[in-house]
Amino acid sequence: YMPMVPEAVFAMLACARIGAIHSVVFGGFAAHNLALRIDDAQPKLLVCADAGMRSGKVIRYKPLVDAALAEAKNPPPHVLVMHRGLDADMPHTPGRDIDYAEASVAFADAEVPVVWRESNEPSY
Repeated sequence: YMPMVPEAVFAMLACARIGAIHSVVFGGFAAHNLALRIDDAQPKLLVCADAGMRSGKVIRYKPLVDAALAEAKNPPPHVLVMHRGLDADMPHTPGRDIDYAEASVAFADAEVPVVWRESNEPSY
């Protein structure tokens, strides 16, 4: 649940760098369908935004993500949340939810080695 913002591209490129498989899910998914995708993928991390905009309306993503994680049999241990300031009442789960801006500052100088994969290995 990430609008098409630069941070979405950063997350996809970060997955490619560390050899992780990523699956992009845009805001049209219902919580139940997201839960099914989570159970299929068994991710280590879910990246989302607090909300997006569609036709001038704020679409709150984080509550949908929380509902999907509550329903999923194999929810990821962490959710990286990009807070765009669109949802002032965004719920936060301590110990699970990580603020994207804070993590970006904390790991700004981190050097992450490339994990090389064969061209026939999945990335998406």
